[in-house]
Amino acid sequence: MPRQDSAVMAGSLTHHGSPSPGYSSNNNAVAVPVITQTDSRDKWSKKMDFLLSVIGFAVDLGNVWRFPYICYQNGGGAFLIPYILMAIFGGVPLFYMELALGQFHRTGAISIWKHICPIFKGIGYAICIIALYVSFYYNTIIAWALFYFYSSFSSILPWTNCDNVWNTPDCTNYFGIDNVTWTNSSRSPAEEFYTRNVLEIHKASGLRNVGGVRWQLMLCLFLIFTIVYFSLWKGVKTSGKVVWVTATLPYIVLFILLIRGATLPGAWRGVVFYLKPQWGKLLETSVWVDAAAQIFFSLGPGFGVLLALSSYNPFTNNCYRDAIVTSLVNCLTSFVSGFVIFTVLGYMAEMRKVEVEDVAKDKGPSLLFITYPEAIANMMGSTFFAIIFFVMMITLGLDSTFGGLEAIITAVLDEYPDLFSHRRELFVLCLVVVCFLGSLSTLTNGGAYVVKLLEEFGVGCSIIAVGFLEAIAVSWFYGINRFSSDVQAMLGKAPGLFWRVCWVAISPAFLAYIIVSSLLKAPPLTLFDYKYPDWSITVGYIIGFSSFMWIPIYMVYKLVWTPGSLKQRLAVCLRPERTIPDIHTDSLNMAAVP
Repeated sequence: MPRQDSAVMAGSLTHHGSPSPGYSSNNNAVAVPVITQTDSRDKWSKKMDFLLSVIGFAVDLGNVWRFPYICYQNGGGAFLIPYILMAIFGGVPLFYMELALGQFHRTGAISIWKHICPIFKGIGYAICIIALYVSFYYNTIIAWALFYFYSSFSSILPWTNCDNVWNTPDCTNYFGIDNVTWTNSSRSPAEEFYTRNVLEIHKASGLRNVGGVRWQLMLCLFLIFTIVYFSLWKGVKTSGKVVWVTATLPYIVLFILLIRGATLPGAWRGVVFYLKPQWGKLLETSVWVDAAAQIFFSLGPGFGVLLALSSYNPFTNNCYRDAIVTSLVNCLTSFVSGFVIFTVLGYMAEMRKVEVEDVAKDKGPSLLFITYPEAIANMMGSTFFAIIFFVMMITLGLDSTFGGLEAIITAVLDEYPDLFSHRRELFVLCLVVVCFLGSLSTLTNGGAYVVKLLEEFGVGCSIIAVGFLEAIAVSWFYGINRFSSDVQAMLGKAPGLFWRVCWVAISPAFLAYIIVSSLLKAPPLTLFDYKYPDWSITVGYIIGFSSFMWIPIYMVYKLVWTPGSLKQRLAVCLRPERTIPDIHTDSLNMAAVP
């Protein structure tokens, strides 16, 4: 996907009523004597391909497991107030900004910085490294779901009872059995299936001894990456078709599970627990921090994915409307997922004869791999519901993987077109192999410990800091007026005061708030009964810094290698190398002349 640096034009490019020189709206386009267009960048076949790709990336496993847990933990229905406010003033403006940047400059996360502020180019490299770290652990979670999917093809689900070779004397099955005593040492069949059969975590003593690689999980991961490769190898033309299945299927399954959950005994208890407002929680700073972090990670600005996906749009595409629609779909999906999860938790509390909060203590992957499968196993038609539930998990995960890897692919191919522009299939294959090899440590007996470490430190504060610097670079260095003019060139209308104020002040403050709060109040890291040792936390911070460090390194490199005095160097490094993108036939409504 080479990006040409110029279009050879003959004649005048004066457009009456055009919002910006070099661009025209559909109604105001006039004939130009000759225009030679050499841009060969891929484009989406249909508008829905793009929308489904963005929705598929933004709506991931976190919408199903993270939002419901954070919501009830932080005041139930009252949490919706900080969540909506943080979305309006922080998440959506950043989401809109990144879509507009990608569509205007039509390039990936690395090379885009020469058009914005060259000294910040290290942000692009940091984004690519963070995306690699995500691929090292996120696809393993999808592999776990594939293992469950395979195990679901049984008339009696293997996590239904305690009669399996992996079960221990602590295994306690309370479904369909009266007078069962549930103690602190009790373990459900679903928990033992997950920890002792899927992970085999009992064979690892911690991060110092993670044990051997589980060949079953390695095979599952190989199948996942095979699907990923053949979805991405030809570019948006293929991935845009795959998302018609992977982005829509989860909604069908969510609807089926919502209807089934609502008919279960005790479902109302879960809904009340999920939404009952605790207004006093709004006075706690941690609630607002959680709301800000949830909306940021849910929408996904800063990951470079929105830049990459929108760069294949027509120049005059209405990215403002896209930002609003996809953000609403994402937030509503999170909200509805809460009902899907908590109707089932209410049912489990009814069966165990305990409070909902005692059942709902599991969070993260445990909610999806222990709590929900346990409830499914004791429903009528358990095999059917288990199969569709894990299909939903696999498709939710695949969409986000497509987006994350496409961010790397687009960034590298746009930055090094001479090397890779005609070798996309080979580059994607090499990238997938690197991701597979990097994931091997997460496939060991103690792989879940590695997954947790990478999730906390490989992404965490690093991506928020990257998002903060991106917002500052665009709004303050590139300039809010220049950026607004870019948006006007595409849409024919400049962004309103609300968006400009958010981009300049509120959104950067929103991200700074998350960073400071996260660093000041870092909770101890634990998984199951394992407490992460101090040395592993140090390793975690090193992993986090290993991506972010390329930003200052590139700044120093750029200043050193730029000729002139320090003042001249700063002027060159802060000034965009080219502020107007290549003239595209789709924005001028003209056919290219051969």
